[in-house]
Formats: sequence, structure tokens, C-alpha cells
Amino acid sequence: MSYKDDIHKFIKENYHIEADHPWENTPDYEVFRHKYNNKWFALVMNIEKKRLNIKGEGSIDTINLKCPPELIGSLRNEKGILPAYHMNKEHWITVLLDGTYPLENIYHLTEISYDLTK
Repeated sequence: MSYKDDIHKFIKENYHIEADHPWENTPDYEVFRHKYNNKWFALVMNIEKKRLNIKGEGSIDTINLKCPPELIGSLRNEKGILPAYHMNKEHWITVLLDGTYPLENIYHLTEISYDLTK
């Protein structure tokens, strides 16, 4: 299970934004950015589990979202939320898109990230 398609649909319907694929060597990595200032508010990636210190073989879909620093500590205590992968861990989180963390909560965090990066 992956919420990746749900995230795409949510962002397209709410913000009218399509994914950008900025890296040739990782064409499945998707950046969602504001139309007017080009700032990122979401980064969807498929990462090897071992890189995230998750047991098991294979990879997992994730999304990086910007979050207020005062929320990050408590969010990291939630199952399915990790320190940001390859981003500033004080301002970003990585959320697993495998069903571990509720989809409605991911939508809410996406809205927060969108608002923080306007």
C-alpha cells in the first residue's frame, strides 16, 4: 500500500500543482513547489528502507514536509514519522506513505507545509 497517488490527487485538487522531476538520476523523486515563488513544500521519494533505519528489504514511499520546529519533536514520536531524509531536520520531517501514519493527518501536514513555504 502507498498513499503516493492520494497525495498527488490531494495536491492537484487543492493547489493545482503538478509534480516536478528535477533529478535525472532519480526520476521517481517528485518535488511539489509553489507556482509563484518556486519554494518546495513537499518532496515525494522512494527510499531504501535501510537508509531510513527501517528493518526489512526493499524501499518505501515517503514525503518530506516542512513543519514548525515546535511540532517536530512531538511528531517524531508518532509511528510513521521520521527525521527528515536529506533535509534540515529542525524544519522538515519525513512521513512514511505506507499506511503507518493516517492519510488525513498527512493531508493536514501537507497544508501546514504549503502555508509555511508561501
